[in-house]
Amino acid sequence: MHRVVSAQWPILTVAAFLLAAFGLVVAGYWRRGALVLAIGVGIAAAMRLALTDDRAGLLVVRSRTVDIATTASVSAALAYIALTIDPLGTS
Repeated sequence: MHRVVSAQWPILTVAAFLLAAFGLVVAGYWRRGALVLAIGVGIAAAMRLALTDDRAGLLVVRSRTVDIATTASVSAALAYIALTIDPLGTS
């Protein structure tokens, strides 16, 4: 178990952000949850940029350029949505 955690810490870090985001959404704070999700995806993009393919583990899906462009774009879109959509009485 320790070996898996030490080898896959980048994806586990991103998974922790996803769990926190979904917890916020379930609690009724969907805008905050979307922002935490955007931050988590942004961290995935940063880790994919900074880490080698061997160290990035399961964050490696395609080429480095495609992975970074995709995750950074999704992060930016989620952050834009979370920060600009009218809350309509929600948090």
